[in-house]
Amino acid sequence: MPGWKNALGMVGSIFLYYQIILLNDEMKTLGIFTKDFSLYHDLIKTLRRRKIPYVSLVSKDNIPRRIGVILTSHSELHDIKSTKTIAADAYDSIDHAVDLAVQMLIGKELYSKVFVGIDPGENTGVAVVGDGVILQKTTVESPENVSAKVKRFLKEYPANESIIRIGHGSVITRNRIINSLIPLEVPIEIVDETKTTSARQVSRSEKDGIAAASIALLSGGKIQRRLPLNPTKGDIRKVQEQSRKLTDGQFTISEKTALKVLKGEISLVDGINSEKKASKQVV
Repeated sequence: MPGWKNALGMVGSIFLYYQIILLNDEMKTLGIFTKDFSLYHDLIKTLRRRKIPYVSLVSKDNIPRRIGVILTSHSELHDIKSTKTIAADAYDSIDHAVDLAVQMLIGKELYSKVFVGIDPGENTGVAVVGDGVILQKTTVESPENVSAKVKRFLKEYPANESIIRIGHGSVITRNRIINSLIPLEVPIEIVDETKTTSARQVSRSEKDGIAAASIALLSGGKIQRRLPLNPTKGDIRKVQEQSRKLTDGQFTISEKTALKVLKGEISLVDGINSEKKASKQVV
């Protein structure tokens, strides 16, 4: 497998390729048709954020030939003659519906190899690379939510071989994620993520996604068992600092609660609220 410099170059190349195949005149594109203004707004916002080309349709009867998949509402689904339609409001999120629409647009039912890259951190980046094409780049707030996201991606992009690769940094967060992924029974590798994050002037979430895509392209050491969670004093202090930031410097959680947060037993917000409530009762 390529080193990290080649991996970063490949990320740029395959992301560009992903954009080109959707823009190619011979390739179909996404269409949007709905009279639900709120849904239409959400779809446009999501597609623009993800830089996915689309066409807004003014009629459900005269569909241009270049429209491969139509995003609509559940109530309007049966009014559209096209067989390739997605009811965007029938899924847990607009992103989920768009994922399915893009996969349907690409028309690939089985990949040879799919790599899921994970960049662990305060906001965890997750990316999916299938047969040399970036299929997904997103961020997940809680380490425990990564497993559900990865499980969905593996289902959406079936492959002859699937491998999950996670960066070696943020050890506690990394190990929590790995432990949650083991039940999926998919090979997991820990990758040296040094210098995988892009230096371009992009948002934090975009950098996390790019780093995750780079990690997906790097081979690493295999993991076959659950990993221990041994927070250090530094880890605990970091969580306490985060609690101060969230409360504008007005409150700091205890070491005991910070330890629970690190082990995934309680969220940071719940920990803050719990201790605030307890302190008021004492007074």
